[in-house]
Amino acid sequence: MSRRDDSVPMRHVLDHAREVVTMVRGRTRQNLDTDRMFQLALTRLIEILGEAANRVTPAGHGRYPEICLSR
Repeated sequence: MSRRDDSVPMRHVLDHAREVVTMVRGRTRQNLDTDRMFQLALTRLIEILGEAANRVTPAGHGRYPEICLSR
């Protein structure tokens, strides 16, 4: 079995999570309901974050269960 470095996908998770937080700061649920571009951008960032989390190895999931909810 090859050993993968989890630092890259973990960095992507962190970077995209920070971007989501920045994007939603000062916004309301009404903004999400009415601003299609905001909806699409937020959805895409969350998709990218999830894809990065899925690239974390099982060992990484064991070390960082708080960011890797299920496998």
